[in-house]
Amino acid sequence: MNTKLKFLALAVSLTAPGVFAANYAIEARGDAMGGVGVVAANYLTAPFYNPAIVAIYRRNDDAGMILPSVGINYNDPDNLVDNMDAISDLIDSGDASRAAELQAKMDEVNGDVVNANVGGVVAFGIPNQYLSMNLFGKAYAETFATPHIADNCSTPANTDLCTLENAQNSTVNAVSVAVTEVGISLAKYQTFLGQHMSFGISPKLQRIYTYVYEAGIDNYDISDLRENSRGETTFNIDAGALWFHGPFRIGLAASNLISRDIETRSVVSQVAGNPNLQYSYQIRPQYTVGAGIVADYVTLSVDYDLNEDKRFDDFADNTQMIRVGGEIDLMRQLKLRAGYNKNLAYSGSEGTVTAGIGLSPLNFFQLDIGASYTNENAMGGYVNFLASY
Repeated sequence: MNTKLKFLALAVSLTAPGVFAANYAIEARGDAMGGVGVVAANYLTAPFYNPAIVAIYRRNDDAGMILPSVGINYNDPDNLVDNMDAISDLIDSGDASRAAELQAKMDEVNGDVVNANVGGVVAFGIPNQYLSMNLFGKAYAETFATPHIADNCSTPANTDLCTLENAQNSTVNAVSVAVTEVGISLAKYQTFLGQHMSFGISPKLQRIYTYVYEAGIDNYDISDLRENSRGETTFNIDAGALWFHGPFRIGLAASNLISRDIETRSVVSQVAGNPNLQYSYQIRPQYTVGAGIVADYVTLSVDYDLNEDKRFDDFADNTQMIRVGGEIDLMRQLKLRAGYNKNLAYSGSEGTVTAGIGLSPLNFFQLDIGASYTNENAMGGYVNFLASY
């Protein structure tokens, strides 16, 4: 079995420079709570959810850091990886008598997609009563791999040999967009007509890399990936607002307020007759509203995306999420978390269950661990280390 195929989508993601290992937050506490954070984040994690929360901190918080948080999730809804391994075995056998089985497998994978996302964040928070700040870095990559099944053989009269030739000429196509961000969140708390509010912005530099790759089903060399890469540096900005009264909070966050259209390199296919490989990707503003209760020992929050986020033109990766999550704090030493999220952009999409814990040994540092589960072919894991002083 060609086990390298099991890691094609992930390998493309990890090859992107600056990506040191989900989605777009990649923060274990929030990910364990279903991805909520517009009102449930803290001053350290705020740049990744709602920069206004950078101004909300405890009196004994002088500084803090996340170093680092990493995460990965993987989605193979149609068992593409296993089916591709089966095709690879049949090709390697060279047994024309199994052509019908080979053709059935190729028909089964035609149009299937496997998706992997990896990412990580770091943050250094400096809360204060004048203008709270958080220096942050984030990196994430979204990768898709899909087969291109050949259907033009040189011996059409011999069905079995034709099937084997088409299989040998078929390819796996992969595309990845990796984004690294460095920025500063600035936030200010104030009262107005007796109402408690905070506002924040996060100007940031983005370095956007794209990669396109084509490989034979039974052979590929991931070292060739960088030859088909492209990178550009841009400026963007996030913003947010928060209203709260006691433990009750309502927030609004906007990310990537400056739109970008990105084109990958056009790569000539290795197989005669195959179309050139080129993909389009877009970054658009995303608006999310959140509401919840954030108390000393209990947190419960709901986040809802107001608009649908569209990215790759060629893949069904649009998102419009609703997220629900909560946390119970036991004696400041152990935090239990759980959540749920669902993508409303596609009817019939499965929901994802999340869970995790936070450990704070004697409050010297905190270790957060989270996991997500959609089905046996779609799951993820997240971990971060943070400390406050």
